[in-house]
Amino acid sequence: MANSPQAKKRIRQNAVRRLRNRYRLSSTRTAIKQLKNAEGREAAEKLLPRTISLVDRCVKSNIFHKNKAARIKSQLYKHVASID
Repeated sequence: MANSPQAKKRIRQNAVRRLRNRYRLSSTRTAIKQLKNAEGREAAEKLLPRTISLVDRCVKSNIFHKNKAARIKSQLYKHVASID
């Protein structure tokens, strides 16, 4: 257990950040799944900007590495392009 005030504060900060990161990651994964399961090209194209934005926000807050985000975005663009 932490004894110093600084260590106690770090524990509080880490708890808040952990919850925030879990929420961002969960929201992003859900958006990706919704895009992949979208009915029709129009629906997928409508969801694409929001999903890309969520992925970029995860990079900004160090939840995703930038290369992983680039790979995810590339896969999403390819998926939308392949829908008939």
